[in-house]
Amino acid sequence: MIEFSGNTDTSQPKVVIIGGGFGGVELAKRLADAPVQVILLDKHNYHTFQPLLYQIATSGLDSASIISPFRKIFENQKNFWFRLTEVLSIDTEHKHVKTKIGSLNYDYLVIATGAETNYFGDQQMAQNAIAIKSIDDALTLRNTILCNLENALQAKDEEQLNTLMDFVIVGGGPTGVELAGALSELRKHVFPKDYRELNIKQMDINLVQSGNQLLKGMSEGASRKALEYLQRYGVKVWLNSRVKSYDGRTAILASGEEIKTHTLIWSAGVTGAPIPGLRPESMLPGNRIKVDEYNRVAGYENVFAIGDVAAMTSEAYPYGHPQVAQPAIQQGNLLAKNLRRLIHNESLMPFNYHDKGSMATIGRNHAVADLKVFKKNYSTQGFFAWLIWMFIHLISIISFRNRLIVLLNWIVSYFSYDKGVRLILGKKKDHAGFSND
Repeated sequence: MIEFSGNTDTSQPKVVIIGGGFGGVELAKRLADAPVQVILLDKHNYHTFQPLLYQIATSGLDSASIISPFRKIFENQKNFWFRLTEVLSIDTEHKHVKTKIGSLNYDYLVIATGAETNYFGDQQMAQNAIAIKSIDDALTLRNTILCNLENALQAKDEEQLNTLMDFVIVGGGPTGVELAGALSELRKHVFPKDYRELNIKQMDINLVQSGNQLLKGMSEGASRKALEYLQRYGVKVWLNSRVKSYDGRTAILASGEEIKTHTLIWSAGVTGAPIPGLRPESMLPGNRIKVDEYNRVAGYENVFAIGDVAAMTSEAYPYGHPQVAQPAIQQGNLLAKNLRRLIHNESLMPFNYHDKGSMATIGRNHAVADLKVFKKNYSTQGFFAWLIWMFIHLISIISFRNRLIVLLNWIVSYFSYDKGVRLILGKKKDHAGFSND
């Protein structure tokens, strides 16, 4: 069994949380003064502020500015323990969790494992594309972009040059739109100075969206404005298009058209990341766990799921809540209250999602925002939306230190038109015929 040192009151219920994303961290924080032992398990020792991963990938921020160590976040919480490990399975009959460092009993189990990239069964795509769901992904993408331009200086012919300098982004959601906008800023302000020997105007940015609009789920006005901004920045947007295959050099669209590219960025979908051990009837399509209005996993009394991996279906949300930060945070908050109520044999409170809106930034001074304030809908685009986007993201970062670092980086970048973290460190995506070593 996993051992814990210190003042551990074994008579208190043990709440085991698997996953330190937005939901898991919020739940653990809200249980700070509860009469329970809070044990967080995660294969990383830090929380990642995922909405800003694209800025790591495009050299706008250093990776340390959007991650916070769990032990630092909870350093003053006396009933909190953390173990760095990967969870292998759960045994709900005997109420224990099996990990790579041993087993752990629980009284209440919370699965907050989030989501992972969904390639929809396309193994070739999974092998050759670059996702952007983690710090490692973002650093791999940054390294690949920079290595491509370094290799372009040694290109043997025009085709090889274009393959290295052209980029394809699959998926027109917030991540895809924000990446396209950030790449266009690099092309305009940074790369012409860094790579004077290259004609950076030859760098093509392609955004491929299977539907007929960008930012599905946002207002038609926001979608239309995002398209307008991207086209103004020189991004080629392919609507009603789908990438059929990608071998590392050529992206073939369903229409038969081909785009030569060394770098295809996949932001077209996610799937839940459940833990083996639950009954099949507890699972829904998309690898999401079926939960009731209390986030209790279907068929269990003391097992819960929150965030992206959980699907609480209703008439308003037939496929579950959006797989973004706010539902996870709100579910973590309410579940903390309900666990206290369970301990005191009180009735549980149902979850009611308060949709605060959606937003996306499309480069410098341009963003779109659909906000809900006092149950009224407000839409705004342009500079004001960009300021709102920056403010919301800044206050949502967990640590004050990271907020300050991000703010200073943004200020310097805004006035200098520069991206300061153009470093090739660690892994990059290599394909046949090109070596980055």
